[in-house]
Amino acid sequence: MLHRKLFISILVITIAATIVNAQTASVQTAAPAASAEARDDRYRIGYQDVLNIQVFRHPELGIEATVNPNGMIYLFRLDDPIVAVCKTERELARDIENAYKVKYLKNPQVNVIVREQKSQAMSVIGAVEKPGKYFVSKRVHLLELIALAGGPNKESGTRVMVARTGSTSNCRLPDTNVSDDVTVLGFKMREIQEGKRMLWMQPGDVVSVLDADMVYVYGNVIKPGEVKFREPITLRQAISSSQGLKPATDKNVVRVLRQIPDSIERKELIFNLAEIDKGRASDPYLEPNDIVAVSKDSTKAILNGVVTTFTNGLPTILSRGIPVP
Repeated sequence: MLHRKLFISILVITIAATIVNAQTASVQTAAPAASAEARDDRYRIGYQDVLNIQVFRHPELGIEATVNPNGMIYLFRLDDPIVAVCKTERELARDIENAYKVKYLKNPQVNVIVREQKSQAMSVIGAVEKPGKYFVSKRVHLLELIALAGGPNKESGTRVMVARTGSTSNCRLPDTNVSDDVTVLGFKMREIQEGKRMLWMQPGDVVSVLDADMVYVYGNVIKPGEVKFREPITLRQAISSSQGLKPATDKNVVRVLRQIPDSIERKELIFNLAEIDKGRASDPYLEPNDIVAVSKDSTKAILNGVVTTFTNGLPTILSRGIPVP
């Protein structure tokens, strides 16, 4: 009888230990995922954001502060400004607590809330009902952003352009792969509306809903910029629409940067305009959103120039590349 009771006791202990170990392993496995999710979702304060700051039991220290162009805020009773940009609400609250501890308060408790998120703007221009700059506090895709702008108007065409002006946010997290490359993307409106093409938007993106198909001519032409067309257009026709080449321009190498389908990358096509003019080579047809480069500039410089023309001077939120402490 004693042996039986002993056996049952050992069995219960073994089962309990197994359950505890399984639960512990489950928690340990879930923890990194939860931590990663929290890291992805937390909002980091940016330039021009409006912050509400309250100090527990010290209402006289409460303030609504706007992050200035240097990324700082000024608070009551503190001689030096506090760096706010690129911190979460909790991180900034902790820094403010430490600052007040130095001379003023013994055990301060600070709460920080971002009242207005003005640092992560996206712009919609062109043939939409409500063009303008949109401050979006959640992750949105291209169709949602166009919908926020009231959707395409009656003058809209079939194409949408997106100028991606740099890195994905104003703050660079240590474990993120941030790119400063400028990108110009082209989409068909119908494919966006049908859900066949989806693009998650990034701070600083500029969306243009076009009223016609277009190509961009860059470099040594009289009038560089966009060339709109409603019928197929060739390389020579596009250059002619830009009022022709400047004197002494090298015709032997004219590049066409063409977006690869289902990709943000562009491939480079090279044509000899001198041979085309002499009839020794065919005049190629261009595709919507092609970039014709009559220049020896780098691809990055060309894309930067196209974005400047594309946004037409529209202010955009460019990344300042500030590392997160």
